[in-house]
Amino acid sequence: MGGRRTIRQTMIVVAAIVIAAVAVGPLVLHWLTNQPDQRLVDLDVYRSGGQAVLHGAPVYDFMTQPPQLLPFTYPTFAVLLAVPLALVPWTAAQWLWTALIFVAMTLVVRYSFAALLGRIRSWAPIMIGALVALCAYAMPLQDQIRFGQVDILLVAMCVADIAPGRTRWPRGVLVGLATAIKLVPGVFVIYFWITGRRREAVTAAVASVAATLLTFLILPADSADYWFRALFDSDRLGSNTSTTNQSIRGMLLRLYWPDAVTSLLWLVCVAIVAYFGFRAARHAWRNGDEIRGVAITGLLAVLVSPVAWIHHLAWLVVVLGAIVGDGRDRRRIALAAGVWLFYVLHVPWWGITMLADHIGPRFLGRIVQDAYGLGAIGLLFALRPRRRAPNPESDGADTSRNEARVGTLGS
Repeated sequence: MGGRRTIRQTMIVVAAIVIAAVAVGPLVLHWLTNQPDQRLVDLDVYRSGGQAVLHGAPVYDFMTQPPQLLPFTYPTFAVLLAVPLALVPWTAAQWLWTALIFVAMTLVVRYSFAALLGRIRSWAPIMIGALVALCAYAMPLQDQIRFGQVDILLVAMCVADIAPGRTRWPRGVLVGLATAIKLVPGVFVIYFWITGRRREAVTAAVASVAATLLTFLILPADSADYWFRALFDSDRLGSNTSTTNQSIRGMLLRLYWPDAVTSLLWLVCVAIVAYFGFRAARHAWRNGDEIRGVAITGLLAVLVSPVAWIHHLAWLVVVLGAIVGDGRDRRRIALAAGVWLFYVLHVPWWGITMLADHIGPRFLGRIVQDAYGLGAIGLLFALRPRRRAPNPESDGADTSRNEARVGTLGS
């Protein structure tokens, strides 16, 4: 019996891999056989940064080859991790990185849909394969493959650090390292803090600072250049008014109001969204719904960032898992399907067409152009807990009990 069960489990896993591979194969082949100068251009930035380190060239002064001419924009710790990419042939680096993207996506699906997967344990691998395939076609995830982006890897680090009931490392370390790679995951230090997990918040902060200080010792000039110059130059990231910037600031910049008005309005909007968003995330955690709390915080990371490209919405996988829950509520499944379809369609570009061809009122074109960012704000409201569980005696009193309940979802 044990042998037959093992064979059956192996066949299910193989079938899941085949399903996912067949489904995403056209997507992968499309982007990995794209025009050479358009292929995984962000991966080329990482790899070129690693080459700059090996050659002793200033990391934040180089540009990738024309026509892209892209600079390295991440903290210096990230460029240290990119050095191995410089040692691998370009073609091999593309395929290895794409495989790593799907490994990370699988991990995120595994944790985000844990409540659903727990109901179909025997067939869970098949469901994971199908969910990975579906998520890959949403534009924020498709852009991970198109550009060779790192976002889904950072999402996987944060989710793996927060979602399990127990971790083999001090909880908070992966969030800290993700923050040292790209500052945006630092919102989860706040998430740890407001949910009463002060030790984890401190661990994350210490891990991030330690990685940064280590990099200062190895690359002092480049580190100083980043932290005292490049970090404050948002134009290095590209056109902040571009449609692909779906942060609150990006949406406001496209109104083309005076800079002072835009900056003030942005700070007010960020304060309001952060207050209600973190409050909702805290309530979700106190209700034992860790994935919902992570999804809300991930959306906040996108919205409050000065620049948030569409691929930063890789948190969509966690959002979908939080909406679906255990899969018993058909309305939640229908909502998740609608959200998925919304982010599969290239809605913001419909807005560009409306503006360019003068279709309808101009303000309506702007709204459609900002669809993904406005959708993220809408999802914050959709994910907020409808009612609060009975209050524990103190904020941190039920920490272990909450983690135990979350652990049953992530086991």
